[in-house]
Amino acid sequence: MKRIHVESSNIESIGYDPKSQTLEIEFLNGSIYQYFDVPEYVFNELKDADSCGKYLNANIKGHYRFSKV
Repeated sequence: MKRIHVESSNIESIGYDPKSQTLEIEFLNGSIYQYFDVPEYVFNELKDADSCGKYLNANIKGHYRFSKV
């Protein structure tokens, strides 16, 4: 999945596959997580957020199934 770089103190890059509604997040420490059944608007809001980390914690973690890649 192609990811785009984001300015964040914790996140390196984010990507999204609209067909499977999978959000992929690469952290600065190298770990990659995939979140499933994520609507595309959530990816767009994450991409445009003033703080990607705060958005992730408030709107994604604990709300969607995930797997460490």
